[in-house]
Amino acid sequence: MEQILSETSQVRPAHRFDLENLKEYMNSHVEEFTGELEIRQFTHGQSNPTFILDDGHRKYVLRKKPPGKLLPSAHQVEREYRIISALYDTDVPVPQTYALCTDDGVIGTAFYIMELVEGRIFRDARASQASGSKERAAIFDAMNDTLARIHKVDWQALGLADYGKPGNYMGRQVARWSKQYQASETDEIKSMDALMEWLPRHLPEDTSPTIVHGDYRLENLIIHPTEPRVVAVLDWEISTLGHPLADLAYTCMNYRIPSMEGEAIGLAGLDLEALGIPSEEAFVETYCRRTGREIPEDWPFFIAFSLFRLAAIAQGVYKRGLDGIASSETALAVGAYVKVLADIAWHQVLGR
Repeated sequence: MEQILSETSQVRPAHRFDLENLKEYMNSHVEEFTGELEIRQFTHGQSNPTFILDDGHRKYVLRKKPPGKLLPSAHQVEREYRIISALYDTDVPVPQTYALCTDDGVIGTAFYIMELVEGRIFRDARASQASGSKERAAIFDAMNDTLARIHKVDWQALGLADYGKPGNYMGRQVARWSKQYQASETDEIKSMDALMEWLPRHLPEDTSPTIVHGDYRLENLIIHPTEPRVVAVLDWEISTLGHPLADLAYTCMNYRIPSMEGEAIGLAGLDLEALGIPSEEAFVETYCRRTGREIPEDWPFFIAFSLFRLAAIAQGVYKRGLDGIASSETALAVGAYVKVLADIAWHQVLGR
């Protein structure tokens, strides 16, 4: 809890809303809510503004859409609420949800409320704050195991047959993130232009769809306060039904991103064995053993696409920073990584 509270601040001016309206809503829709309310905003997270609500007896988390004009199909808190609620009774660890409000008249945008899960969040790819190499190895294994669990969920039994469109998942993803990038583009980046031309011409074959988290990485997991196990998976905003290797590659792309002079951005160039972190090959092999899948020859496509998509996401964050409506105060700094990520992605293509 100490870490969680240390990563909050007073609500930033751009994200303030009518607290009395929220209290009235919670009195009617959230059981055991006492009617009192203190609020603080999380300083991390670049998409949907997220807040801790404290009624003196219980703490909640509220996630809402940001203010202002939003990119098409972005910030879908409604989908996030639906998937978390559906997964709550499975072996995929997620927070309990309490209420979804789609009425913009309450606090200005759609939002939902869920439980606050206590634990540790590792903000860098190497889990620097782990107690040592043994615990770090166990945390990476837990991350791997949880991803396998997500991909083995019977989504049809959960009533999620309409949660994603059938077929051509990777084609639709390439088109979507190209469109998102172009909608927030501020400078010409040749490697991004090259990727938007190359990716549609090298799409992999379809496979039986699974639930796809869409942003699966260490920072979006809550690890038990004292044990190396995942107690909650967060940030399901862009989840859907699709190709599971897109999730796996998104997790593994950190092996291709350099550590950036101690900024703990990626894993490339680090002594992984000394840190207790499995190699990319070992991580992938363990996932395949758990899911019964095989990695295809076009694995580099998935890595390149993952880096391209992250670059597109970073560009969107940067643009919201320029517009003054970003969820995080660090949004403007994210812009520096767009070209870095795009260049790495293009090198994956050239290295085929």
